[in-house]
Amino acid sequence: MTELTEQFKVATSSKPNKVAGAIMGALETNSAVELIAVGAGAVNQAVKAVAIASRFSEGKLICVPGFCDLDFDGDARTGIKITVKAA
Repeated sequence: MTELTEQFKVATSSKPNKVAGAIMGALETNSAVELIAVGAGAVNQAVKAVAIASRFSEGKLICVPGFCDLDFDGDARTGIKITVKAA
């Protein structure tokens, strides 16, 4: 069985409630969701979204943070990847 993973890019302007809803919706059909964020503001919004999603799921989420390398038009950047799974 292949594990499906949905990937969302989170920006400073992202609304945490909407990202949380997207996380919960994606977890209905996927085994995991990856949130990709670059910069302090984007990481802040991603973490808030995970906290809100955990309230929707009654705290039954597993969250694993890590780093990822991204390419922005030839410019290499390091981002934060937060993998979220249902417990």
